[in-house]
Amino acid sequence: MSSSQRRVILNVNVLDVGIAPGAWMLDDVHARSFVDLDHFVNVARIAERGTLDAFFLADSPGFWESPSIKPSRALEPTVILAAVAAETEHIGLIGTASTTFNDPYDLAERFLSLDHVSGGRVAWNVVTTYSPSVAANFGLDRIPDRDDRYRRAEEFVSLVDALWDSAGTGRPVSHHGEFFDVEAQLRVLPSAQGHPPLIQAGGSPAGRDLAGRTAHGVFSAELTLDAARRHYRHVKDVARASGRNPDDVKILPGLITVIGSTEQEAIDRHEALRAHVPARFGWERLGLTLGVSLDELDLDRPLPSSLLDGPPDPNNYAGSLGFRESVVGLARERDLTVAQLLRELNGGGGHRAVIGTPEQIADTIEHWFETAAADGFNLMPDALPSGLEDFVDQVVPILRRRGLFRDEYTESTLRDRFRASAPALELVP
Repeated sequence: MSSSQRRVILNVNVLDVGIAPGAWMLDDVHARSFVDLDHFVNVARIAERGTLDAFFLADSPGFWESPSIKPSRALEPTVILAAVAAETEHIGLIGTASTTFNDPYDLAERFLSLDHVSGGRVAWNVVTTYSPSVAANFGLDRIPDRDDRYRRAEEFVSLVDALWDSAGTGRPVSHHGEFFDVEAQLRVLPSAQGHPPLIQAGGSPAGRDLAGRTAHGVFSAELTLDAARRHYRHVKDVARASGRNPDDVKILPGLITVIGSTEQEAIDRHEALRAHVPARFGWERLGLTLGVSLDELDLDRPLPSSLLDGPPDPNNYAGSLGFRESVVGLARERDLTVAQLLRELNGGGGHRAVIGTPEQIADTIEHWFETAAADGFNLMPDALPSGLEDFVDQVVPILRRRGLFRDEYTESTLRDRFRASAPALELVP
């Protein structure tokens, strides 16, 4: 593959032991794998063997799923990433941190420190946090409203960028804004890539605009090809209108993968990994996504038009607007009943799932990539490490034969791998 040829970006979204609720029951994990650094290092080594772009850690500073159904993130992300950095050479390291529940100076220092010691392999995934359960962890009675969160996020990101720049310029930052007053200069040296690129995971209109103005990658939730294409065009247009090269921002939808040697084998694996999940699990998740209790809806009828147009109470809606738009778009496009929508979502999520053979998964990746719906994907294997091993050993070779994916690592930093413009620093001696 030519070094100048456009290729798919593939990150693995490491949801502890996998996105499937039953993944923790498989033989290649144990009950405490979700807090075992050896487990995460093993997953990273498999990803690096497959020359994947990055090891991605989603996170929320509190519970977002019931631990009685599946374990979720317990270790702080930069702790995991530091362990992975020490045991790998090439794989990128993407950590999630909330702008609502962090301090800009502390976050800038923490991520640049990790970027420096990893040789320039780190990116920050910017989130604003929407889960109401998190607020009480920080002494708040509720999550700040969406407009406040995004104004704070924009100022937060700008301030972190300025602090990272100060590491190279030697000039202190003097910032006095709506949310922050800071007089500071980072002690950490610039990294091999200057400083970490930014990933943005918000799917709301404000989030997409923020991504177009600031991000180098967008973790989106898309269930249909047409919706993915619209999102792709919108973010690229915002980037262009902001004076950026639209190629500097990569659109990376989540992609759930369940792999079998035949389609039926994949379906059987999928059903086995969900066999113990209570029916209310998907029911409650879809209700949160829609902003209404499903008990109020007729399961045998499509979603009412009032829900298709938006949440019943936008000011108090507590879910993800990105997930909501993805789910509602699928329901509208295919005229699904509520019961059919529940079955399609396999638990209420907003990410596309491909349950099939390696060729079927490679076909989806190629089609979305070639039709301007995605620049790559954040892979979400059903189980870790087995689902990732299947992808690396069976799907990656197909993508390589089609000229869509690298045979070996050639870039030393994650910024170069994403082909993102370098930060403009005027270094002082």
